[in-house]
Amino acid sequence: MLYREAGQFKTTYAADQQIFPIRQDRIAVIALLAVAFVGVPLFASEYWFSAILIPFLIFALAALGLNVLTGYAGQLSLGSAAFMAVGAYAAYNFQLRIEGIPIMLSFILAGLTAAGVGVLFGLPSLRIKGFYLAVATLAAQFFIVWCLTKFPWLSNNSSSGVISTQKLIVFGYELDRPVEKYLLVLSIVVLMAFAAKNMVRSSTGRAWMAVRDMDVAASVIGIRLMPTKLLAFAVSSFYCGVAGAMYAFCYLGSVEPDGFSLDMSFKILFMIIIGGVGSIMGSFLGAAFILLLPIFLDIALPYCADLFGLPFSSATVSHIQILVFGGLIMFFLIVEPHGLARLWQIAKEKLRLWPFPH
Repeated sequence: MLYREAGQFKTTYAADQQIFPIRQDRIAVIALLAVAFVGVPLFASEYWFSAILIPFLIFALAALGLNVLTGYAGQLSLGSAAFMAVGAYAAYNFQLRIEGIPIMLSFILAGLTAAGVGVLFGLPSLRIKGFYLAVATLAAQFFIVWCLTKFPWLSNNSSSGVISTQKLIVFGYELDRPVEKYLLVLSIVVLMAFAAKNMVRSSTGRAWMAVRDMDVAASVIGIRLMPTKLLAFAVSSFYCGVAGAMYAFCYLGSVEPDGFSLDMSFKILFMIIIGGVGSIMGSFLGAAFILLLPIFLDIALPYCADLFGLPFSSATVSHIQILVFGGLIMFFLIVEPHGLARLWQIAKEKLRLWPFPH
């Protein structure tokens, strides 16, 4: 009964077009951000920051970028990891070759570099779509990784292509503790998530969704397909590029081209499928599912084996984890093809009507 908009009157257009028009939603978001920025740094351990929270936020941002392209613009891509690699190596080279450049500016320029590469590989979308476009973006995945390996200049003449990132210095202060890196990543992800939320509600986002639903009809009503599709590729690649830069500088500290493999691209794609295609929140829910569920199973399965006296080896536990993980993915896709975000939306709709029949 607390989650209702009854009595919340909108008297201006600005109030009617708020991102969160219901007061309870605004309170919940503010409380969640307060917990993330204040509560988590006070109580979480270094393991949580380094192994769970930072990679979760980085992959959520990459999934958000792919969701802009696939969920809102309807252009299927299998090159997300490659654009992350472009962002990581671009940020490394900007820091290496431009003396005194701020790290935040390097992240922005890395995202812009990834956006340029994304537009280049998005050109086939003007002629092909669906499975054929996925194959075209798959070419980007292999070509970019090949370039990073075969051109030593990009990795400062490293024979294997491995790079070790520079120190993370923000506004003259070196961030070397996991909690400091977490707060930096969290701030960037929150800003870019709100930017994406505003973007998909704008005329640009509506044009993307029109192209997604039927590009011929969108063209008939005056939407220019070429700029709309290429802008979607640019924005998506920008988000993936920034995520790749943070993946290198804030998470691993040392990366190699083979680390941005096709498996990572599929992982990011699974995040938006499970979380919800065409949903900002779905990107975060899918990233949490893909990253946190294996950790939970690693802890729960050995505990259950010891509890019931089952003779499970570590290899058996690993195989069971893969089976349970795949089974849960199939279960969610069958029960709710629109992902976890749709389940959350249904729960909110039921809560708004409770306790009345519906």
